[in-house]
Amino acid sequence: MRTLTSKRALRGNAEGGFGVKGVMGKHRRLGGYRLLGEIGRGSTCVVYLALDPQGREVAVKELCPELVGEPEAIGRLAREMSAQARIRSSYVARLLDGQVTAERPYVAMQYVPGCPLADLVPAYGPLGGERLVRFARRLALALADVHDAGVLHRDVAPGNVIVLGDRPTLIDFGIAHESGTEQITRRGMVVGTPAYLAPELIEGERATTASDVFSWAATVAYAATGRPPFGRGSLHGVCFRILRGQADLEGVSEPVVGLLRHALRRDPSRRPTARWLAGALARRPEEVTGGGRGRAA
Repeated sequence: MRTLTSKRALRGNAEGGFGVKGVMGKHRRLGGYRLLGEIGRGSTCVVYLALDPQGREVAVKELCPELVGEPEAIGRLAREMSAQARIRSSYVARLLDGQVTAERPYVAMQYVPGCPLADLVPAYGPLGGERLVRFARRLALALADVHDAGVLHRDVAPGNVIVLGDRPTLIDFGIAHESGTEQITRRGMVVGTPAYLAPELIEGERATTASDVFSWAATVAYAATGRPPFGRGSLHGVCFRILRGQADLEGVSEPVVGLLRHALRRDPSRRPTARWLAGALARRPEEVTGGGRGRAA
C-alpha cells in the first residue's frame, strides 16, 4: 500500500496520495487513541491518523477484523512490533505502543509527515545533485541503524520511504525480521516489493543485510531517475532483469552511481554495508574507492 505508514497491497505488476477517510461510530477509539481518519489500507491492516492522550498525532495500524482470529496474522503483527521496538534512529518511524492480544489488535507508531517517494518523484521529478547525495546517505543511515539493531527490513522500496524536503524516513516493518529468526519463505514465493528485491530473494534464499542493501540501491536509483532500475511490466520480466543484473542507471551521477553499482552486485558477499555506504556518501567523490570494505552479511 502506498501510504505513510503501511504496506502496499500486492499488485499484478512488479511495482506495487493518500487521503484521510473518516472513522465512524464506535470505532472512533482504539486503545488510548482517538482515530481521526484512515490513511492507508492493505491486505492485512488498516492505518489511521490518530491522536494520543496528550493530543499528539500518531499512526495506528489495526489488524483487519477478518484476521483477528488468525494466528499467522497475529504472529506477523507481533514480529513487526518486536523488530521495530529494537530500532533507535532519526530516520526510522518509531514504535510507540501496541496490543496484539487485544480484541482489536493494533500497533501505534510515530506519524511521519511528508510524501512517499513513490508519489513524490512522479509529481515533482527525480532528485539530483547534493539533494540526491543527502537523501541517499540518510536512507543508508536509516538502514544501518536497522541492521545495527539486529533487524532486517526486507521491503526497502519507494513506497516505504517518506520524504520531507530531502530527509527520508523508513517506514513499514510489516515483513521485517530479527536477524537469526526463522523466515517463512520458499522458492517461488516473492515477499516484498518485487521490482526492488535482491536476486537471491527471487531465487528463494534467506534475506540478509546484503539483500536490504540491494533494495536500498534500487530505491536510490529510482529517486535519481524516476524509473525502477529493472524496468516495469510483468513480474516475470522484471525478475529476469534483476537476475541478469540489467540495472538501468543512466542519468545517475557520481559519486552516487558508483556506489549503486557496488550495492547492486549479483553476489551478496561483495556488496558493502549500509554503514559503509553512508560513510562513503559523506566523503568527497575522489575519496570513494572500490566499495571494498565493510561487507554486508
